[in-house]
Amino acid sequence: MIEYRKLRENEIRIELFEKFVRHQVVTDCLRKENDEWVIRSAPFIDDWSEKDYTFLVSCLKNTVATGGLVYGAFYNGSLKGFVSVESKLFGGEQKYLDLSSIHVSEDMRGQGIGKSLFLYAKAWAKEKGAEKLYISAHSAVESQAFYKAMGCVEAQVCCKKHVEEEPYDCQLECEV
Repeated sequence: MIEYRKLRENEIRIELFEKFVRHQVVTDCLRKENDEWVIRSAPFIDDWSEKDYTFLVSCLKNTVATGGLVYGAFYNGSLKGFVSVESKLFGGEQKYLDLSSIHVSEDMRGQGIGKSLFLYAKAWAKEKGAEKLYISAHSAVESQAFYKAMGCVEAQVCCKKHVEEEPYDCQLECEV
């Protein structure tokens, strides 16, 4: 049985990710060409190094410290999925809150964990006064299929910071 709960800043440590497997084999990605989305072959393996996990821990701690949400999915006491939402509204009339991360461990994908995490993030964002979640989303076709199934569409207003940091990401929004 999966246990879902908010994470406190003091529990977010590198050890939390001991049994979390980020590994993702990517073959095809969405790319915007001439104002149209097309699928292109772009094979690579997405995995996190210890340095990546260290950076992630600092980001997630900051999210909690600044009033945002970090919500986890645990199986047999081990973290197997998490979502984070930042606390600051942006995007003018769009009233976005940034869904800064959502990941499910490779060994637990396809079991509804991502959907549960996403729905909780939407509910939390609505409570905080947002009208939409903003997602700078991985362009892998599998990732995009998930976001589409969750009701995400192309963002009406793009966050320049996200576009500059991850130019191949798809900038999405989802009503809360």
